[in-house]
Amino acid sequence: MELTHVRLLVDDYQKCFYFYRDKLGFEVTWGDENSNYVDFAFQGVTLGVFQRKQMVEALGDDYTESGTRDDRAALILKVDDVMETYQEWKDKVTFITEPVEQKDWGIKVAHFRDPDGNLLEIYESIM
Repeated sequence: MELTHVRLLVDDYQKCFYFYRDKLGFEVTWGDENSNYVDFAFQGVTLGVFQRKQMVEALGDDYTESGTRDDRAALILKVDDVMETYQEWKDKVTFITEPVEQKDWGIKVAHFRDPDGNLLEIYESIM
């Protein structure tokens, strides 16, 4: 497992996109001002910025009750096999979503929370 980046969940995506790109000088490595998701690179660190509304939609109704509408960030972990990790963890964590393919994102993902309610995502590339 590898911690690949932190993702900020924002309400005003375009304003945040321009802030990180134009004001702070972060380099865009994926996405643009209209994609509602962007990865920035800055001194060896990747910062993802994602429109919160789309994160809520991606998690689905069953998971939004556990705080997603108030999430401000998520830790993103790359794993070799999301289904295998899901099977290993489903009895170890309070709640983990069943893995789903997000074809537009090019990944298979599952989500869960730490004991304090912070959002985490595991993913594998499907491209």
